[in-house]
Amino acid sequence: MAENRDRSNHVLVWEQAEMATDEGIIPAAKRFGTRHYIVFMLFLGMANAYVMRTNMSVAIVAMVNQTAIEKESEVLDDECPDTDYGEDNHDSGQDGEFIWSTSMQGYILSSFFYGYVITQIPFGLLAKKYGAMRFLGWGMLINSVFAFVVPVAARQGGAGWLIVVRFIQGLGEGPIVPCTHAMLAKWIPPNERSRVGSIVYSGAQFGTVISMPLSGLLADHGFDGGWPSIFYVFGIIGTVWSIAFLLTCHEDPVTHPSIREDEKKYIQQSLWGNASVHIPPIPWTSIAKSLPFYAILLAHLGQNYGYETLMTELPTYMKQVLRFSIKTNGVLSALPYLAMWLFSIVVGWVADWMLTSGRVNHTWTRKISNSIGQYGPAIALIVASYTGCSRALTVAILTIGVGLNGGIYAGFKINHLDITPRYAGVLMAFTNCSANLAGLLAPIAAGNIIEGKPTIAQWRIVFVIAACVYLFTATFYNVFASGARQFWDDPENDEPQKPSIEAPAHSEANGNNGTTLTHRTMNEQTS
Repeated sequence: MAENRDRSNHVLVWEQAEMATDEGIIPAAKRFGTRHYIVFMLFLGMANAYVMRTNMSVAIVAMVNQTAIEKESEVLDDECPDTDYGEDNHDSGQDGEFIWSTSMQGYILSSFFYGYVITQIPFGLLAKKYGAMRFLGWGMLINSVFAFVVPVAARQGGAGWLIVVRFIQGLGEGPIVPCTHAMLAKWIPPNERSRVGSIVYSGAQFGTVISMPLSGLLADHGFDGGWPSIFYVFGIIGTVWSIAFLLTCHEDPVTHPSIREDEKKYIQQSLWGNASVHIPPIPWTSIAKSLPFYAILLAHLGQNYGYETLMTELPTYMKQVLRFSIKTNGVLSALPYLAMWLFSIVVGWVADWMLTSGRVNHTWTRKISNSIGQYGPAIALIVASYTGCSRALTVAILTIGVGLNGGIYAGFKINHLDITPRYAGVLMAFTNCSANLAGLLAPIAAGNIIEGKPTIAQWRIVFVIAACVYLFTATFYNVFASGARQFWDDPENDEPQKPSIEAPAHSEANGNNGTTLTHRTMNEQTS
């Protein structure tokens, strides 16, 4: 294809008729290829990112001298009878190295989050201009290397230096979501996005399921006093992954040195010019006027608000009202994450089957998947507010609600790639940053509503508010979302100037009203 690079960096589809033949494209679509290895590495990267994010919540229990701290009196509701199981008594005998107040522990736990949030948009913009792969790999390497510094910072510098180190770790993890999205936009054909997106982003739940019990084991039986081994072990794992990712993965199929030619052509043809030497400026004005973008943004905001309520407030409700601490049971703690992980993969495969079967287009596939992912948890929250004193039923509702939430990965979460493959990483940076900030409102709202009176009636208000947020944002998404590539994604850049020979017609699979590849170009890309 090098002989065509003098034509304004365009390679006309009519000059590549062999790409439409069954001999190359069909095997490439079905065979395990380089893109699947990229997906596997991104899945492990997402899992590693969430391990790094959640391991401190387990480690800090062993780090703090619980008996030396005057515990705050906890207000409990007396509507439900007490129970002799599930109580949080196992912590009382732990004598950690540090005497940190509850508020100081909150600062330590939140420091990672602030570093993570402020780098979302900058890395999204940088990834669009300079490529995503190296930002992702080096960012996670920084995150992993600084994990080794956590024990030293805590022991030598105290809480202040620990907060600084965790903040830096958060900065390093900032590229994970926008850069992952940017790479998926370049590697994954439209009809594979649902299952691939579900697999990659379900790494978050997989990482959480692995991190919680393993961190607990290391805290009790690890070396160097127990809790430091959490950061050493996961730091080694993260460092190995980062180096392997930087050495074996590449920005896109065109720059990959060993990808099979038929697979490269299959990806490039499916994306019809997604990878281009000429990268247009970001169309900020058009994006600001785009209802499909706002549909994704609101769905993302509603997701984080509702998810924080499900995962942080329901366990608190169970302890304050039902007198049962789900966090003390490792199996029960992992069940919601495990359910969401497995269900998200199933929904992803079904969504792609719907697309490839030709029965449903991209727009309706995203709306159906997202409806399951957000209406389901909304109903679960409402039901949970009326379960009374039934502990088992509440645990079941928590598991089902979070499990159904996995539908979002084939819904709004991957929708950025449909409407704008060129700027998917940038849009994800904006929506993810805004959504993480919105997630902070859930515990704030709950705290103000139940302060001093954690009754079933007050908690019902918390759950109904979260359910209404889910319902409103999901409905807005269903009305205004689209699976079609938007005009402001600069599709004109894919048009040949003088097409003279018509290529075999192949319908677009991304919902662009039947637009075919006949009059599209395949843009060459260099690194």
